[in-house]
Amino acid sequence: MRQLTKQIALLERVDRLIRLRATGKPKKLAECLEVSEATVFRMIETMKELNAPVYYDVVQQSYAYSEPTEFKCGFFMESLDEGAQRDLTGGFGFETIERLMKF
Repeated sequence: MRQLTKQIALLERVDRLIRLRATGKPKKLAECLEVSEATVFRMIETMKELNAPVYYDVVQQSYAYSEPTEFKCGFFMESLDEGAQRDLTGGFGFETIERLMKF
């Protein structure tokens, strides 16, 4: 679990640097993160696989996002409208499921 937490923290750090367009060249980013250059390339590739619009800006010599994006990793609470609740519960309301669970 500790390894996963470290990897998420690393991705969050890369995300912040990308937003600031302050990653520098891959070698500089690797030094900053204290990882290998190959790890940097794997991280960027993973971000792309997760649909992050990442590209390398040759002029600014930094990774950047081609459109506004937001990286989130974790558990978040949100209110669901009736339609979303129905979708999650297979058509039953949460109240109905709670009643059924009591049996």
